[in-house]
Amino acid sequence: MTTDGTISFAENKRTHWAEVILPLAVPVVYSYAVPGEMLNAMIPGCRVEVVLGKTKKYAGIIKSVFTKEPAYPTKDIIQVIDEEPLLYKEQLKLWEWMAQYYMCSEGEVMAAALPTNFKLSSEAILIYNEAYGENFEQLGNEEYLVAEALLIKKQLSITEVQSILDVHNIYPTAKLLIEKNVCFIFEELSEKYKVKTQNFVTLHPDYEDERNLEILLNDWRGAPKQMELLLAFLHFYKTEGEVQQPSLLKKANATSPQLKALEAKGIIIISKQNIDRIKSLPPLLQIDYELSEAQTTAYKTIKKSFLKTPVTLLHGVTGSGKTEIYIKLIEEQFQQHNQVLYLLPEIALTAQMIRRLQKHFGGNIAIYHSKFNNQERIELWNKVRTGEIKIVLGARSSLFLPFKKLGLIIVDEEHDPSYKQFDPAPRYNARDAAIYYAHLFSAKVLLGTATPSLESYYNASLGKYGLVELNERYSKLALPVIEIINTGQVAGTGKVSISPQLQEAIQETVEKDRQVILFQNRRGYNPYMICGTCGFIPKCTHCDVSLTLHKYTNKLHCHYCASTYSKMPICIACGSNTWQEKTFGTEKIEEELENTFPDFKIARMDVDTVRGKTAHDNLLLQFEQQRIDVLVGTQMVVKGLDFEKLQLVGILDADGLLSFNDFRVNERAFQLMEQVSGRAGRKLEVGKVLLQAINVKHPILQYVLRHDYKGFYEDELEKRKEYFYPPFSRIILLTLKHKDRETVTNAVNKLAALLRQDLEPYIVGPVAPVIGRIKNQYLMEIMIKLPKEKLSGSKYRTIINMHINQMLDAKAYRSVRVVKNVDVM
Repeated sequence: MTTDGTISFAENKRTHWAEVILPLAVPVVYSYAVPGEMLNAMIPGCRVEVVLGKTKKYAGIIKSVFTKEPAYPTKDIIQVIDEEPLLYKEQLKLWEWMAQYYMCSEGEVMAAALPTNFKLSSEAILIYNEAYGENFEQLGNEEYLVAEALLIKKQLSITEVQSILDVHNIYPTAKLLIEKNVCFIFEELSEKYKVKTQNFVTLHPDYEDERNLEILLNDWRGAPKQMELLLAFLHFYKTEGEVQQPSLLKKANATSPQLKALEAKGIIIISKQNIDRIKSLPPLLQIDYELSEAQTTAYKTIKKSFLKTPVTLLHGVTGSGKTEIYIKLIEEQFQQHNQVLYLLPEIALTAQMIRRLQKHFGGNIAIYHSKFNNQERIELWNKVRTGEIKIVLGARSSLFLPFKKLGLIIVDEEHDPSYKQFDPAPRYNARDAAIYYAHLFSAKVLLGTATPSLESYYNASLGKYGLVELNERYSKLALPVIEIINTGQVAGTGKVSISPQLQEAIQETVEKDRQVILFQNRRGYNPYMICGTCGFIPKCTHCDVSLTLHKYTNKLHCHYCASTYSKMPICIACGSNTWQEKTFGTEKIEEELENTFPDFKIARMDVDTVRGKTAHDNLLLQFEQQRIDVLVGTQMVVKGLDFEKLQLVGILDADGLLSFNDFRVNERAFQLMEQVSGRAGRKLEVGKVLLQAINVKHPILQYVLRHDYKGFYEDELEKRKEYFYPPFSRIILLTLKHKDRETVTNAVNKLAALLRQDLEPYIVGPVAPVIGRIKNQYLMEIMIKLPKEKLSGSKYRTIINMHINQMLDAKAYRSVRVVKNVDVM
């Protein structure tokens, strides 16, 4: 490499090769030969076009360039797609670490990281063979239709052929046409991103002179409607400067031909301009508040902690004002011209938080999450890459953005399981990956929560992380009072959804012009139904789970594979119609509330009601503006939301939260109940929480009653230590899947035997999970509890991968799928 950074090369001789990451689930990074004329364009992070196999083309990412010729044959890189890299060396290192730590391929990380429109792959193009002629008599009907279209257009994409034939599978027809020499096939790699354009209207320079404009208006001889349009334009032009054609036509109630007539007369100019899909505010920096004494102490302690360790845990009770401290830390990074990533676990939280942060930072902050379309993601990606956007607020996927100069990552609600990706790979935890990502920039990480994960608090107790406590609410308001209602003593059959005590409290709260949130962690109408005569429970035919009745669709839904079934009027097992409704979901609670309180404004927040990009924001905005009295919802209503007049919180089924078969069940239940309780009484007066349960003596409920995180932590830590669970071990869960029960059972037994050769003390299982079949795939699991020894993780992963490959080498098990879940949540 020369001193100016360019690469010298010999003409027509392959002297360099590039590692290219392809978006595939393969354990290798492919090497390709670099044609000499492309060497100076070989920048890591750029996309290149390559061929894999005979004809399939991909856009891969250059990982590195090297000079030692590989021991195997390589193909040439076809072309360099990008003039500038899409990402920097820090992102490539993050991908490599993720692939190693979470036991997947760098291609799978790439597939998760890049916006869809960056991940180009080729589409087959059928090209007409002119030598064939125009005689199609020997062709079948479908072949004839395609051949006729080819004769006219000369080439057709697969999508166009599907449209012509009105069928999805066109490959048999295409194969016949190729065999008969009617056409050839060509693989084309196409860029999917298109810049968004809009017509803008400006005044012709001749009429910028007020005298000329006055003469034009006074001596107008055109159509009256054109005059109306011109006057509307002039008003728009003088008051706002920029005039977009659609807005003008809408405001003036005019048509495009009328506007074109003004252009033809030389009065206006219509020009097409590129516009952003991401609408942003003007840049701003305006911190207009002072921290309280307790907040100031916490802020200063965080600053001191960052001098000793790059990661600090801020344990602040709900309503203590952690967000104000975050804003001060962001301001400090902004003044140093650094970028900040603010992670939140749920999209539902981003809407309210972005409004709070935009008040202080304006257009310097942007939001990023999975509801954005592909074009919007690319525009935001590029603005982060160039440093135009300084602050990003987003869910876990925003961790993959190509930050240029990252100074701080805030992981709010760090305990939340939503930070863990379950499917597909990489099955990463955004909190833990954020710590590694920050390390690559020498940036700081602040983990914030009222209910820390046991792992984070344990790390803080060991001094691995700094620890800052904020034990009082803002304005020294007391934490909400919690009362337990024993629903086992309420008259009636089955579970009680809203007890008389809770009904009375809702009535009183709304009458005082205050608001209510009711939390139930099950959506739908009835989570399951049972025949009162024979005990039959309707189940999914593809999964081993009961079906949930959704009254809105009047169908039975499977929440695992999304299958739907008609509601059963009679039991298919015994023919009776004595259905009993067991437990209750958010949909049923909403209906009961509407019947009980017909004059109250009721709304529901769950996956079924917030499907659109702005649905979360619209619903929360309505609640903020008090257009909703009672909001019932799932976990979406638990986390991080802040409402001035929210006074009462009801936890409808605490027993359900404590009934899961999982080593984290107590931790999750405590966190959920404490978090949702913390939504109440944050601004005006002390809030109230009513917690419904049958097992009122459960020890976790006692910790929740006292808001006693420390007591819960010490008790739970002892149990984890006794049974060698995290934070004392690291868990890797291997899940084997196959459509045949016997095959997957034999495969898991074979794998367990192989693993025990090297990891005997650490193997638990194999066992079938609680839900043993999902989407027609039978499941079996092996849990591996590994010691947290330094430098041992890589060794253990190598052993596990080796034995998985040994098992898959057997012909009988090659079709078995193995899912590796590291640090299972």
